[in-house]
Amino acid sequence: MEFEITREYIDRLKELIEENNSEELKATMEPLHPADIAEVMDDLNMDEAKYLYLLLDGEKASDVLIEIPEHDRKRFLKVLPPELIASKFIEYMDSDDAADIVADLDEDLKQEVLKEIEDTEQAGDIVDLLEYEEDSAGGIMAKELVSVNENWTVATCLKEISKQAEEVDEIYYIYVTDDQQRLKGVLSLKKLILNPTNTRIPNLYDADVKSVRTSARQEEVAEIMDKYDLVAIPVVDDIGRLKGRITFDDVIDFVREEAERDYQMVSGITGDVEPDDKPWELIRARFPWLLIGLIGGIMGALVLGNYESEISRVTELAFFIPLIAAMAGNVGVQSSSIVVQSIASGVRDVSTTGKRLLKELLVSFVTAAIFAVLIFLYNYFVQGDINLTLSVSISLFIVMLYASFFGTLIPLVLNKFKVDPALATGPFITTMNDILGLFIYFGVGKMFFDFL
Repeated sequence: MEFEITREYIDRLKELIEENNSEELKATMEPLHPADIAEVMDDLNMDEAKYLYLLLDGEKASDVLIEIPEHDRKRFLKVLPPELIASKFIEYMDSDDAADIVADLDEDLKQEVLKEIEDTEQAGDIVDLLEYEEDSAGGIMAKELVSVNENWTVATCLKEISKQAEEVDEIYYIYVTDDQQRLKGVLSLKKLILNPTNTRIPNLYDADVKSVRTSARQEEVAEIMDKYDLVAIPVVDDIGRLKGRITFDDVIDFVREEAERDYQMVSGITGDVEPDDKPWELIRARFPWLLIGLIGGIMGALVLGNYESEISRVTELAFFIPLIAAMAGNVGVQSSSIVVQSIASGVRDVSTTGKRLLKELLVSFVTAAIFAVLIFLYNYFVQGDINLTLSVSISLFIVMLYASFFGTLIPLVLNKFKVDPALATGPFITTMNDILGLFIYFGVGKMFFDFL
């Protein structure tokens, strides 16, 4: 059942903190999920959140720390001493989560925290993970896993698994390695249980195991896990040695972050920004696209100025400027969104991309024809001017086709040059379509009113 955080609940917590009633606070927080506690702390000031947090036991405290948004977590850790961070939090975390926490610390604090970790093996795992690039498979993998040697028997495996399982929260797969720790396959726990204890592992494990290199991009990891419905995937180095595993929750975090970043790009915000960032950081993230919008507006005004005589002669042309601009922008964004979604889903085959391009253009052709007919009927029966009717209808048809082609092509070009195609679905494509849509509209209008 989902916990509902009410204003009354927060006020009660504040009262208990002010009264220094730690026992009742502990009892109140005990049944809550770490995600709920993190949400509660978000409604408290820094001193109150710190007081409440330090009452939690080590394992729950480490789980809560992971749930706290990154920008809040950085500020929170700055007010805690290094030895407390190491002993109360890092000690209870999986290596990948611990590495993420340590990576966010300032360099001096990072070194102090690493020195305070008593478990040298865990500290070594964290240092190893910090060596990998943040957006690589090595950067998001965890060292904790269960592995067995291919030369063991079932009895030996069961004994070793019981020892290794103490360090692993969830056992999704048992990995089989050779004497050089190279990954050989994956073993089912069910097979271990159902077979005699003297059975040797080579007769049981599945050699067809999907894995990724430590250097693989997070996008590639997400695509493979999604394609093969994996809840975890092993990570190997360049010579096939087993280095760690990536679980589905790590991939979900990445997918969510990518979705947030793409949404910001579509909205015309560059960079990774958070609501609590400083005003200057927010201004800097929004400024580039706002500048593009300003330049686009000026260029649009220049287009209108170039056709001032036509507008003054046939004022009805001005009535449909918002229609042309809006339809161009909407069609362009729709087409680019379809292509970006296709790229994000892992489509790499040229023939498949070509088919999707042709399909999108066919859809746009039919859609443009329908809307051109609709606006033709409206103008024919309401406006009564055949030149205006033909100008608007033909312009709308051409503009929608062009906008669809432009919106489909640009993401493909950006992706070809290793630029995030999500850029194409933002103000950039809308502004370009508005300007060129006006050129087409007035060009067609001028032709009809000058020559017909």
